[in-house]
Amino acid sequence: MPTNEEHKASEVVIQSLLNAGVHTILGIPGAKIDAVFNGLMDHPEIKLIVCRHEQNMAFIAQAMGRITGRPGVCIATSGPGTSNLVTALLTANTEGDPVVALCGAVPQAMSLKRTHQSFKAVETLTPVTKKTVGVEHPDQVAEVMVDVFRVASSHPKGATAVCLPQNIMNTGVSKFSAFQESAFTPALYGGAAKRYVDQAIELLQQAHRPVLFLGARASHGPAVAAIHKFLKTYPLPVVETFQAAGALSEEMLNLFCGRVGLFRNQPGDKVLANADLILSVGYDPTEYEPPNWNPTRRHNIVHMDYESCDYEAHYEPKVELLGSIVENMGRLTEWAEESGAGGSRTPFSHFTEELVAWKKSPKAQEQPGEPVHPIHFIRLLRERLSHDTVVTCDIGSVYIWMSRFFQSYQARTFLVSDGQQTLGVGLPWAIGASLVQDPPCSKKVVSVSGDGGFMFSSQELSTAVQQKCNITQFIFNDDSYNMVEFQEVAKYGRSSGVELGGVDFVKFAEAFGAKGFRVLKSEDMQSVMEEALAYDGVSIVDIRIDYRDNDALMTNVIQDHQN
Repeated sequence: MPTNEEHKASEVVIQSLLNAGVHTILGIPGAKIDAVFNGLMDHPEIKLIVCRHEQNMAFIAQAMGRITGRPGVCIATSGPGTSNLVTALLTANTEGDPVVALCGAVPQAMSLKRTHQSFKAVETLTPVTKKTVGVEHPDQVAEVMVDVFRVASSHPKGATAVCLPQNIMNTGVSKFSAFQESAFTPALYGGAAKRYVDQAIELLQQAHRPVLFLGARASHGPAVAAIHKFLKTYPLPVVETFQAAGALSEEMLNLFCGRVGLFRNQPGDKVLANADLILSVGYDPTEYEPPNWNPTRRHNIVHMDYESCDYEAHYEPKVELLGSIVENMGRLTEWAEESGAGGSRTPFSHFTEELVAWKKSPKAQEQPGEPVHPIHFIRLLRERLSHDTVVTCDIGSVYIWMSRFFQSYQARTFLVSDGQQTLGVGLPWAIGASLVQDPPCSKKVVSVSGDGGFMFSSQELSTAVQQKCNITQFIFNDDSYNMVEFQEVAKYGRSSGVELGGVDFVKFAEAFGAKGFRVLKSEDMQSVMEEALAYDGVSIVDIRIDYRDNDALMTNVIQDHQN
């Protein structure tokens, strides 16, 4: 039998990672967690990627978790190394992306003293994660590691963290044993009780204008397949939240009535306003708050999700179908197949026509001598990407334009931060999307950011280049925090604190070993885009953007239809 000196708690951490199926870890080292970094040297089957900032590495882990459904893993040292994780863990947890963060901590004997890098890490991270645990004894390590993976992986998925004191990581364990591989996968969910399914079916039968409203948790692979099967049997108009992008394939676009989020003025909003029954699937209120789409509180709602809804005045479901979305959607499909019920009860082709009308707008075409209009860029980009190309989108005005107009045909191929609207996610998420490819970094990934958001995480360009990612980073450049600017102008007639500028992004790219491009006029956008997308490696395209139509993004609020 091995002795305590031969097997330390840090080795249990690493063996737990292996048993959890972790092959890539994002990390920034430090003295309080160096035992784990040292142990990873003996396990080449786990690739350690050293990043430039803890927030960015957790963003990368978040993208890996969102795309694969399995927790992305990052590792940081104590003090500011851990506190730098807060924003990214908050983002991942709010938006349902599984992440496990390993955090170093000072030796326990020093934890109550004012000493180097000592702070209340568990208390700090608990509000922004599903669960944060501090290890207090070396023999707890195996149990804690399996627990944080199971919690992060169970629905609704989210972020977890474990704080690993330096002295414990260097202490022997009484029994060298990480839990077996099967323990790291939480149990599957079953379907809802039959009487609730029957109530939902009765509401569908009674409805004249039912609408399927898809949220983020409806956009993972198995749920998407179940939704497609249902819609083939029982076609309904479909509205997505921004984060549910890609839940409908191109073959089902005749059912697609658009995405909704932020300002209540989209075709999808009109569909929801006209509905007499809304079947919400995998919807989280952080994506688009109920008062925005159910202001009069008149909608009948069926709530289908893994957990009970956040019950409030504007979201009072008639019935809740809790448990597996796949199972519950399958039961509705069985009913539709057996009963012969099917077909939409109201025509909605005019909504789908409205969705694509922008393509014929002069703004979607070249405007010689003018900066690039967002929908001109979006039209060109969509025409040049395959359906499986992952596009990550940062926050800012760019996020509104892209979320409304960029069509996605596969789930988890258009990634936005729709819960916290966190600046800086674009590039790190693109790196995460590259790393989960098979083989890693083998296909093009596209990231779209504003100039402000890009600079939040631009140092990670070094990581992208060193990992040989194939990323084209487009930057909508107007020298300002424009999403704030146009809303301030609408409220106060002027803007404050939004001016930026001062960065030559072409030289910036070259300084990191990437390729830089610049577009100043609309007529150059197509040729530069094609060259940048063809470039094998990391490139940046600095685009002088035309945001003159941004005020239209928040105008023309719709009126509700009455029953």
